[in-house]
Amino acid sequence: MAGIEFEAKALDIDPAKIARLIADVGGTCTAGARLMRRYVYDTIPAVPGRWVRLRDTGTDVTLCVKQIITDAVDGTHETEVTVDSFEETAALLRLTGLTPRGYQENRRTSYTLGAARLEVDEWPRIPPYLEIEADDETQVWTAAAALGINHDRLTSINTTKVYRLYGIDLDSIADLRFE
Repeated sequence: MAGIEFEAKALDIDPAKIARLIADVGGTCTAGARLMRRYVYDTIPAVPGRWVRLRDTGTDVTLCVKQIITDAVDGTHETEVTVDSFEETAALLRLTGLTPRGYQENRRTSYTLGAARLEVDEWPRIPPYLEIEADDETQVWTAAAALGINHDRLTSINTTKVYRLYGIDLDSIADLRFE
């Protein structure tokens, strides 16, 4: 499946407070906190802002190519397929010559609010953030407004750039895990 991701992030949030706020405005928790793991690969040839991701969400495993076109709400393009096995797909990618440049873990709790999908993401070494994703830009802004999050508090930068805001070069970390 290929498409544009419409998403924005509210950085440095309190997960418990956001969970209460989502419930108060009619949102629903669709998946409790779960560990997600991923391998990140450079494309061949390597292109800045484009990478391959193999991810185990705890409920499914996907392989995708992500490309950042801009830091706008609609600036990320993704082509993704579901695969059967995290380990077997990683082994297959190694056979093709792709070697992961990094292994990463995060914890995610998922919600819905109207047409929007909300993810509270917790990553090692940085404060948690809320990601609001929807099928179009208007749905993103509508969900943010329902939560009382001002437009100017939102960003659409990717996780690598979020880490950079905290003085951390995510690309230089080969193994990012929770303690």
